[in-house]
Amino acid sequence: MKRARKAQNAQTGSKMTTFRGILKYLKPYAPYLCMTILLAAVNVAGSLAVPYLAGRGIDCMLSKGNVDFDALARILFAILGCALAAAVSLYLMSLCNNRVAYHVLADIRKDAFKKIGALPLRYLDDRALGETASVIISDGEQFSDGLLLGFTQLFTGISTILGVLVILFVMRWEIALIVVCVTPLSLFCAKFISSSTYKLFKEQSKIRAEQTGFIDEAVGNLKTVKAFCHEEENQETFEEINERFRKCSLRAVFFSSTTNPTTRFINATVYALVLLAGAFLAISTAGSALPFTVGALSAVLSYSTQYTKPFNEISEVVAEFQNALACASRLFSLIKEQEEPSDAGNKPLAGVEGEVTLEHVDFSYSKERKLIEDLNITAQKGKRVAIVGPTGCGKTTLINLLMRFYDVDGGRVCVDGNDVRNITRHSLRENFGMVLQETWLKCATVRENLLMGNPTASEEEMIEAAKAAHAHSFILRLPKGYDTVLSGEGSLSQGQKQLLCIARVMLCRPPMLILDEATSNLDARTERKVQDAFKKLMEGKTCFIVAHRLSTIENADLILVMKDGAIVERGTHKELLEKRGFYFDLYRAQFAK
Repeated sequence: MKRARKAQNAQTGSKMTTFRGILKYLKPYAPYLCMTILLAAVNVAGSLAVPYLAGRGIDCMLSKGNVDFDALARILFAILGCALAAAVSLYLMSLCNNRVAYHVLADIRKDAFKKIGALPLRYLDDRALGETASVIISDGEQFSDGLLLGFTQLFTGISTILGVLVILFVMRWEIALIVVCVTPLSLFCAKFISSSTYKLFKEQSKIRAEQTGFIDEAVGNLKTVKAFCHEEENQETFEEINERFRKCSLRAVFFSSTTNPTTRFINATVYALVLLAGAFLAISTAGSALPFTVGALSAVLSYSTQYTKPFNEISEVVAEFQNALACASRLFSLIKEQEEPSDAGNKPLAGVEGEVTLEHVDFSYSKERKLIEDLNITAQKGKRVAIVGPTGCGKTTLINLLMRFYDVDGGRVCVDGNDVRNITRHSLRENFGMVLQETWLKCATVRENLLMGNPTASEEEMIEAAKAAHAHSFILRLPKGYDTVLSGEGSLSQGQKQLLCIARVMLCRPPMLILDEATSNLDARTERKVQDAFKKLMEGKTCFIVAHRLSTIENADLILVMKDGAIVERGTHKELLEKRGFYFDLYRAQFAK
């Protein structure tokens, strides 16, 4: 019992935190909200005036031949004016609601996307990319729909309820008391449905993100799936996730759909009670000084319907708003994620010489499994440092520490004697040129892709870099040369994409270079040309080369041999072969006949 109460309190606290977050984003649009409230009041006033005027019109028709046509005409024109005012105010209110809802959604998505850029890579490495995308796109859309529906119906609903109560108390307090007595039943139903649907909609949102992430993974790696004949396994996994989504969605929709029949039953009950009470009053007050006329009875019946209808709408809004809150909580969870340590107070890296040292570095991705312990490396200015070793030994991790994608757990990484944790990330990374095994080109022209790192480069410098990377010739063969838009998986070969990435880094001319299997997708002849181009272009610059193919690092000034997160050997190619140690075994395994 205590556990259930504790869980319920936590859920309530979570909803209140999410609601406060929504109010924070609504604050800049307070004038539009005030306008919405004002227009809602006008809409409700116009709508509520119609039944009263209609009742007065009925009382103008006392009997056959006894009709006050002049008064009836005035009443009809008044009804027309009220209906027109209600329609115009509703239209303007919808415009304000749309502006608020979609601007708030745009602000939240902007902050969420900005947060992704500020998050540590550890966060993104631990999650499927499709799941993160689903939070920003799908959950954002669901939140906006719920917010828009809430603004459209909540203000008018509350205004209608309060307005009807005031009118009923003025007309006949007895009937007003009957309506008020039934109100708690409507509130109880709304509360029950609200508490039941929030948890289900939150779970639905979570499974939707999981499904989106799996689809993104399956479609993005379809070649691998087909190569390993894994279609059936993927189909089974998808069906399992889809079945969970179906069951959760069915329960969520079932609970939310109970609002309509429940509130309709309450509406019918209120209508019947008001009809009986009104008829009794009409009979008992006939001939008195203040009779309860047929027109008044008609008006209170209309008001009873108008009073209960907002509860129906608000119940639907509550169910939809629970979904919106669930989606908003996931968006706010992303926005509130802890960012990388701030660069505030850090100095920019300038006048780089290129000496890089790692002093007693400790690092692990998880506390349970140690990876790098007491690592010491010195890369002198203008030297080529190669890092080799078996898969999982920590080569790429070392690059992550140099670029400060991750911070060390112990020790320090220094550039020209400056601890990288005291340097702004932007200045550190712009002094490193990085070419990875996995290529990335944005959907844009060849020119825009090449100029990413150096937008101010001239046409001649861009072409010179492309020629140095042996990319110029195939670029000219593209339909529009450097103005060809790159899109689609098959527009360029993997090797051509790699050449463009290399040319992009060459154009930046950074003082330090990281090559993480940068030539793995090139044929041997092109690889040799690119290596020569790098040697010429990066002369006097510090280079870190991660390589599996040992033939590509024979001319390195220093080779670091890593195993289980530690450097087991270091030296030149010739020195390491003479030691006949671990490097010798790796080299012999690659070139043994």
